[in-house]
Amino acid sequence: MRDTPQSCGLPPIEEYKNDYPDDYNEKAEEELTAKQIFMQYVLPNKLLWYIAIANVFVYLLRYGILDWSPTYLKEVKHFALDKSSWAYFFYEYAGIPGTLLCGWMSDKVFRGNRGATGVFFMTLVTIATIVYWMNPAGNPTVDMVCMIVIGFLIYGPVMLIGLHALELAPKKAAGTAAGFTGLFGYLGGSVAASAIVGYTVDFFGWDGGFMVMIGGSILAVILLIVVMIGEKRHHAEMQLKRNGG
Repeated sequence: MRDTPQSCGLPPIEEYKNDYPDDYNEKAEEELTAKQIFMQYVLPNKLLWYIAIANVFVYLLRYGILDWSPTYLKEVKHFALDKSSWAYFFYEYAGIPGTLLCGWMSDKVFRGNRGATGVFFMTLVTIATIVYWMNPAGNPTVDMVCMIVIGFLIYGPVMLIGLHALELAPKKAAGTAAGFTGLFGYLGGSVAASAIVGYTVDFFGWDGGFMVMIGGSILAVILLIVVMIGEKRHHAEMQLKRNGG
């Protein structure tokens, strides 16, 4: 199947436009099998591993709040069923404008720095989760606002990590890299949210469950900072090589 310019006898788009990224390598234009792409460009890429593990913790918080909030609001905050349903509804739909804002800020405010944008949003969502946890029963407005804020903030990093993975790998490995991080998120994060958070709540109460989710969120921030520093260092090295240093 002809799925690249080269397969149609055309030059790579970088050559055609004379616009090469800092880490461009002619070897990346070679046609490779899926196994070769995974073994050469994904498996040895430490930054992809870091961001994939960060994705586990992002999904842990996302699904931890999503799956357990109806029970938590009913048992601890004494919400009626209809109020719990509305909180759940607002949590999900707040993610739409939140994701759009995250993408816009990533491009315009942080100038394409996906790591910094992720750190910013995950820091805010961690604070919102702490407020949600510490807010005493009897303040339903605060709980509802916290649910909206958490939903507004958490879906941006979910989207951004997939985009960041595309930029951390050569274009031949972009799809594999995105799938790699997504697999970690769905299998690791969603399973952890259902099993680990549930187990922790059973044995250590809701305080224990929130400590797990907040701890995971903090670890996600740390890993995103590590990726951000590593990516900056990598770009500096590539620029130095291009300048003949």
